[in-house]
Amino acid sequence: MDALPMFPLGAVLLPGELLPLQVFEPRYLEMVAQLTSSPEPPRFGVVLITRGHEVGGGDERTDVGTVARIVDCEQVPGGRLLLGCVGESRIRVRRWLPDDPYPRAEVDPWPDEGGDHRTEAVDEVGALVDELGGLLSRSAALRGIPVPGFPRLDELPGELGERIYALAATLPLVAVDRLRLLSAPGPGERLTVLTEALEDVIAAVRFRLSE
Repeated sequence: MDALPMFPLGAVLLPGELLPLQVFEPRYLEMVAQLTSSPEPPRFGVVLITRGHEVGGGDERTDVGTVARIVDCEQVPGGRLLLGCVGESRIRVRRWLPDDPYPRAEVDPWPDEGGDHRTEAVDEVGALVDELGGLLSRSAALRGIPVPGFPRLDELPGELGERIYALAATLPLVAVDRLRLLSAPGPGERLTVLTEALEDVIAAVRFRLSE
């Protein structure tokens, strides 16, 4: 893959996930202008900032990310742009290029590796999602707010690796766990990471309910 424009963020974008963005920095306004004026589909890479800030540069970034495609672009007062994007595929950064005029990197596609997984692992994830949903419903009832339901892994469309991403996108996972999911080589490892992340979330919710 050729050099790809990059948009480091304080969040992890998963393949298949929707990403709304507000663009106001001159460097990213220029990036979007170039992407949307090209005959090629407007795509850029998203990676997590591990240290520093989204605005101003000088940040430290992960070397695993996701290609995002712009599907909607709206100009709003103040010279800002509102973007609607969708995560498409996973990438690894081979080499960062100078941030001139905006971040760019040489990247390689990173498709899922292998396909083996424990059959019972899918059931374990389903049971944990059900448990988390029940706990969050109790928490929401105490606070008088609604709680969204979660899809079932075995009912989502696509290959297993894609379905895990789709489920994870609906769950209240921290950025570190989302990055671990994105960095897992294949579906089997991703199921293990998701199981561990769900157990941590469930423990945290149980603790809050016990206070």
